[in-house]
Amino acid sequence: MYQRTTSPTEPTPTAGRRRFTRKALIAASALGVVTALLAPVRAGAAPAPAAPTAATPLAANGQLSVCGRQLCNASGQAVALNGMSTHGTQWYAQCVTDGSLNALATDWRADVLRVSTYVQEGGYETDPAGFTARAQKFIDAAHARGMYAVIDWHMLTPGDPNANLARAKTFFTAMAKKYKDHPGVLYEIANEPSGVSWSAIKSYSEQIIPVIRAQDPDAVVLVGTRAWSSFGVSEGSNESEVVNNPVRASNIMYTFHFYASSHREAYLSALDRASDKLPVFVTEFGTQNYAGEGANDFTMSQRYLDLMKRKKISWTNWNYSDDHRSGAVFKTGTCNGSNWTGTGVLKEAGVWIRERIRQ
Repeated sequence: MYQRTTSPTEPTPTAGRRRFTRKALIAASALGVVTALLAPVRAGAAPAPAAPTAATPLAANGQLSVCGRQLCNASGQAVALNGMSTHGTQWYAQCVTDGSLNALATDWRADVLRVSTYVQEGGYETDPAGFTARAQKFIDAAHARGMYAVIDWHMLTPGDPNANLARAKTFFTAMAKKYKDHPGVLYEIANEPSGVSWSAIKSYSEQIIPVIRAQDPDAVVLVGTRAWSSFGVSEGSNESEVVNNPVRASNIMYTFHFYASSHREAYLSALDRASDKLPVFVTEFGTQNYAGEGANDFTMSQRYLDLMKRKKISWTNWNYSDDHRSGAVFKTGTCNGSNWTGTGVLKEAGVWIRERIRQ
């Protein structure tokens, strides 16, 4: 949840309906796989998957929106997406291949892939065009397999998202231009703000959301909350600061992150209370401690998952890589090979979370 460095204005109803129609057509093409999958992400990647017999998550649900406190599909029914987050793509691009995404979509049966573009730590700021293209490549690959994609602006240090405001405007302009007619994206505009007031985060959000809406008025935007997206709990506050002073925008959700071994009753209670008053999406969690390390606490983790299932809260787990930490789902070295399917390539956390997604 915290530092995880590693070595290696609203649209008119008519305009909204026109864009929705185009998006719905694209969603329909995601039944099975699109007719022309992307070129392999790397040489030797697995072949494209065969068309499944049932609709993919994207084809079944189409354009998402926020209705009340829920994430809803094109028919207005509440849905909960379950899936995985990549690790930083500056370090673990080799774990996001045709083969690994085939496994995530068909073996794991995931609904969503969160694509994490770090801003610092050797990420976006070093090569804006390159990292934008890389994120788009992975998002397109997720769409080709009928999964949604969360576009994660993974700001972490510095903790004030306003420090990267200009970069964020550039990044989200490019992303919203590309995906303005596609139903399969959600925009996560600030991963884990920390050491900064909610009013500063709100100000940032109210500057970035119009940038996205200028291009893509329909997509859901995910807003990071104070204290590493804990609704302020990690810095001695709570969700009331958001409830009493919400971001002035529609079709948004607020993010919550937790790591079950470290984040106990106070965090679980905050998620429960907040989701009674606000639309919430858990874009990151782990079964370990806040660094994604150490022993797994599956008992506490299951309490969170039970709450999220009961309240139809969407989630993505950290992380779909072979990092040496216990929070990475693949055994170290897996991303250098070609076998991604089944439990033999998975760490303990990977086996557990795969089974929960498949359920």
